[in-house]
Amino acid sequence: MTTTEHDPRGPLAGVRVVELAGIGPGPFAAMLLADLGADVVRVDRPGGPGLGIDPAYDLTNRNKRSVVVDLKAEGGAATVLDLVERADVLIEGYRPGVAERLGVGPDAALARNPRLVYGRMTGWGQEGPLAERAGHDIAYIALTGTLSMIGRPDEPPTVPANLVGDYAGGSLYLVVGVLAALQHARTPGGRGQVVDAAIVDGSAHLAMMIHGMLGAGGWQDRRGSNLLDGGCPFYGTYETADGQHMAVGALEQRFYEEFVRLLGLGDAAPDRGDIVRWEELRTAVAARFLTRTRAEWTEVFEGTDACVAPVLSLREAPGHPHLAARSTFVEHEGLTQPAPAPRFSATPVSVRRGPARPGADTEAVAADWDVPGLTG
Repeated sequence: MTTTEHDPRGPLAGVRVVELAGIGPGPFAAMLLADLGADVVRVDRPGGPGLGIDPAYDLTNRNKRSVVVDLKAEGGAATVLDLVERADVLIEGYRPGVAERLGVGPDAALARNPRLVYGRMTGWGQEGPLAERAGHDIAYIALTGTLSMIGRPDEPPTVPANLVGDYAGGSLYLVVGVLAALQHARTPGGRGQVVDAAIVDGSAHLAMMIHGMLGAGGWQDRRGSNLLDGGCPFYGTYETADGQHMAVGALEQRFYEEFVRLLGLGDAAPDRGDIVRWEELRTAVAARFLTRTRAEWTEVFEGTDACVAPVLSLREAPGHPHLAARSTFVEHEGLTQPAPAPRFSATPVSVRRGPARPGADTEAVAADWDVPGLTG
């Protein structure tokens, strides 16, 4: 078969996904499935996306196709259920009960397609005292204790964009759940089911190792005081002479010895095993980094096992020699963007299509999925 722009590739080739348009972690999860080769059809609502971003730049809609259906109009739910009948997965990110009120909830969808995996993406989950409340990434990671770990001890917690909650604790867990449920649905005797992916659950789960360390007495329940939260002077960031920064992760003894040697401290460095002297060591390290620019320190540590790297900006990152060699970033239709991840030896993945324009693929999807009502 000749591969065309519309032929899915990757390990999920042949899997059909219906995405009910939303914002944030739901679309990102659907994009991951699309990157892996699934045929993802995004059901957009009339009037455009909620955040108002130009669809041409919404990279979370790459590798998808789009149709427009008004779920509140007569026949809207029936049209979506016609798609669902032919799908393997549905993803929605409404508040609990909304999909049911629109006529496309789990009961209606699974009645039409008993092997459907119905993925639900919310912040608080489908049940619990906060299930009906509005929220955003920052509130979800705040409640789980995750946010309390990030930042300096003498400052308010640092907001890690919306990466930890929405995408790590939300999208990635939804995708894991969907793929596990899809495997079950396709086994003898298997059936479809609902996947309840709540950002609070995933964000809490991400801190599993920390909870173990906390229970063992190896982690203090205050930020900026531990090995991996910036409290350790050989695991953190330091300013350089030009106002840029270097990241240091010299945890193991042999890497640390290489680090202090190249930094120019050597035997003059305070004992790293004496926590009481950590601030003294941090001061010494900071003073050394301020003597050279980021570029100069990058050259010093290049090709070594000192575990030191320059802190690059979003625009700088694609140009780094290692990332360029691996094609970690790609350009498609004039937009530089992260390449699909992870990679597969037998079923390679790629950016096949740019961001889907709302409704642009209605006729093609109607023909491919045999749902003539889409164009009616």
